[in-house]
Amino acid sequence: MRYLDLDIKEINQLLKDKKIKPIDLVNEAFERIESTNLNCFITLNKEEAIKKAIELENVPVDNLLFGIPIAIKDNILTKDLRTTAASHILEDFVPIYVATVIKKVKEKNMIIIGKTNMAEFAMGSTGETSYFGNTLNPFDNSLVPGGSSSGSAACVAARITPLSLATDTGGSIRQP
Repeated sequence: MRYLDLDIKEINQLLKDKKIKPIDLVNEAFERIESTNLNCFITLNKEEAIKKAIELENVPVDNLLFGIPIAIKDNILTKDLRTTAASHILEDFVPIYVATVIKKVKEKNMIIIGKTNMAEFAMGSTGETSYFGNTLNPFDNSLVPGGSSSGSAACVAARITPLSLATDTGGSIRQP
């Protein structure tokens, strides 16, 4: 079964019923990333995501977002995880601070898969100004995914993660 094709409520119920574990979701997310060429991500958080998923294995599911893989737009500060804002200027920047929204993501025991591609410094509406290359539209590579949060949108549309946190619209979520 492809768990990331399900909506969040269905995934949550499978986690509650112990039919799946967070590691199943993390592994599926990384399999999907590796099997696409959408350029949705600038930085992956694979080692930490796997560690967090294993850590959550025997923790009771206490909220709807527990164990859910999430992608984070690359202009939101994530302590100890590279944040580039899709710019060459910040190519090697690793924040020593964390955004409040990331603290809240972690409080809900969500699992950060990586940092998504975007318009450089969020200044653009097509997803074509990233130093790290264009984000491709998962439905038609000849079209742009649009928005400064192109990687977040493409990631959710391609069902790599059910959620992605972005700064222009507040995030992307797949509707059932």
